[in-house]
Amino acid sequence: MARTAERRADVVVVGAGPAGSSAAWHLASTGLDVALLEKSEFPREKVCGDGLTPRGVKALHDMGVDTSAPGWVRRRGLRVHGGGQVAEVDWPRLDSWPDHGLVRTRKEMDALLAEHAVAAGARLVTSTTVTEPLLDDGRVSGVRAEEGPDREPVSWRAPLVVSAEGLSGRLAKSLGLLRRTDRPLGVAVRRYVRSRRADDQYLDIAFDLTAEGPTRDCMPGYGWIFGMGDGTANVGYGLLDTRRGSGADRRAVLRRWLDLFPDEDGLREEDAVSPLRGAGLPMALSRGPAYARGLLLAGDTAGTVNPCNGEGISYALESGRMAAEAAAEALAAPTAAAREAALERYPVRLRDEVGRHHRLGLGFLALLARPGVVRLAMARGLRRPAVVDGALRLMGNLTDGRDGDAVDRAMAVLLRLTPAA
Repeated sequence: MARTAERRADVVVVGAGPAGSSAAWHLASTGLDVALLEKSEFPREKVCGDGLTPRGVKALHDMGVDTSAPGWVRRRGLRVHGGGQVAEVDWPRLDSWPDHGLVRTRKEMDALLAEHAVAAGARLVTSTTVTEPLLDDGRVSGVRAEEGPDREPVSWRAPLVVSAEGLSGRLAKSLGLLRRTDRPLGVAVRRYVRSRRADDQYLDIAFDLTAEGPTRDCMPGYGWIFGMGDGTANVGYGLLDTRRGSGADRRAVLRRWLDLFPDEDGLREEDAVSPLRGAGLPMALSRGPAYARGLLLAGDTAGTVNPCNGEGISYALESGRMAAEAAAEALAAPTAAAREAALERYPVRLRDEVGRHHRLGLGFLALLARPGVVRLAMARGLRRPAVVDGALRLMGNLTDGRDGDAVDRAMAVLLRLTPAA
């Protein structure tokens, strides 16, 4: 039997996606010794729409990421298709958020964010599969893992562990923290195509996925076409709540929708430059509490995808930051009781900051599951720019709060009256 190597850190972060790299960067920036464990080698694929809203852009700026550098491609707003109407709407101009979105492949972005965490002082260890938590008197005190091509056993000891493993949440499951089946689980499929839409300043979002408009087979969901600025476009379809789906083949939904576009747009299967891949979308804080017995959950592991629009990167980055801030405060606390109190504030803060908006999203999904309602709302609403702007701000959780305009104040009231998820 191979001898198990033992290593130590102040905090172990499992998973080097946006949530894990955000947590690692914020922790390392405080001077803590952080081990960032990733099962793959970079660059690696990740199924995603590759689009960041202004909320995600701000989270990157808060980490000191230079989004003016080559590779980051700005996008002006959304082109929304619904109810037989098409409307182009710019991202809102608000004091609290950037006025643009970004696109970049997750293959590039995840590698860049992991390198950014390393530049802050984190130790990135790739080709390391975490198998289970280490427990001392029922409390997580590190993780067991298999490292390298020979899967050599290793133990990482740390007072705190951040799980950013994604939907699987192996460490969370081992503590009995299971995904709530009463919360939505979405699913998305996407591929890259060689398309003339590669440089389009607007990201296409479509609720009309058939010639007849929204149907039960494709709702509650939407299709997207995101020009990547490199000669390709990311095209996909997301069903935002599988509990409400009809069981229709998601790949067939995507194919039939793209067949509605002209051949010269380059959106057909023969234009594909990558396979069609799929992934789950855990939403509305579907696994919790986000802290238990020395383990903090962030990103998809905690189910932070926004049910209003399927946006995951922004909330992964934000939850990684919040988990890191709780961990840093706890490790600086003078007593065990103060340490535990700091950690237990993390899930409360997560619910306070995003839970109400995500609860609102559950109601939005219920409406989106009714094709007739979607068709009528889109047919009328997309003709009114002020309505489209307000809906975009609401769905994207973009507001200046009570200090903003009438739309912001109305959103503040609505969110205050909505219980947290």
